Amino acid sequence: MSSDLSLNINIKEPRWDQGTFMGRAQHFFMVTDPRNVLLSSETLEEARVIVENYRSGVVKPGLTEDELWRAKYVYDSAFHPDTGEKMFVIGRMSAQVPMNMTITGCMLTFYRTTPAVVFWQWVNQSFNAVVNYTNRSGDAPMTLNQLGAAYVSATSGAVVTALGLKSLATRLPPIVSRFVPFAAVAAANCINIPFMRQRELKYGIPVMDENGNRLGESPNAAKQAIAQVVVSRIGMAVPAMAIPPVIMNALEKRAFLKRFPILNAPVQVGLVGLCLVFATPLCCALFPSEEVPAPPHVGRSYSMSVSGLEADLQERIRQSSPQTTTVYFNKGL
Repeated sequence: MSSDLSLNINIKEPRWDQGTFMGRAQHFFMVTDPRNVLLSSETLEEARVIVENYRSGVVKPGLTEDELWRAKYVYDSAFHPDTGEKMFVIGRMSAQVPMNMTITGCMLTFYRTTPAVVFWQWVNQSFNAVVNYTNRSGDAPMTLNQLGAAYVSATSGAVVTALGLKSLATRLPPIVSRFVPFAAVAAANCINIPFMRQRELKYGIPVMDENGNRLGESPNAAKQAIAQVVVSRIGMAVPAMAIPPVIMNALEKRAFLKRFPILNAPVQVGLVGLCLVFATPLCCALFPSEEVPAPPHVGRSYSMSVSGLEADLQERIRQSSPQTTTVYFNKGL
């Protein structure tokens, strides 16, 4: 199977059935594979050429189906699904595990003092701001002023939330204070993601018909997309921020960690990383998506009824595409 590779392979869609949770999980295990962060620019460019040539009907001599799918997932891991632009490296989903295991591990280790809480919440929300902006849905750019205002609002909200919860936790059992970082992160996600994607809430995200034709922009679709992302992100944090505190609370009572307290942070980071390797792809797979013939860069699409859109957009769709009852959109990650 060399240059005779079929041109009928639909690489606009994931390799596995997205109608099932396991199929979506397999897809996101590939998308969030942390090894993709280490790929060189040459490897990413080679994958881009293979994918774009294949979409144009040009097959690299000797290319196998497995190599094509590998190139597709390397391409998806580094290039934005709507714009096709190469994403900032730490904002890619493949950077979620190595970045979050370090930041989350430190948040769970250094939670006792106010300066430490402020610093690590600031680091975490700064990283989240990069991820949320990098993985935003749609192709409308944000101005620097909009981006700066969103970042300051989101980060300030997250730090205030963390300090408020820390103050409340001082009157509760010590084990409870270990969960302050998780509660702060969950609350902050509800602030950070909508703030960083506020332009989508105001102007909407692109919606398409079943053939991938763009019908307009919908703020209602943006609300649904962002709500799903918030739930997924909080779900990602649950195992990594709820399981290690229980284990560490038990380990710190044992002689080994009492003799070598310097190992506290590395052990915690390792536990968080182990949780995130599984939690990140599994939580990305929580929401099912629809199989539609999407445009080249769109990939998986999520659906909503035309009746759920804004009245003026509904009217335009009835006039331009009266047979359309469901629209599709990319929710971002």
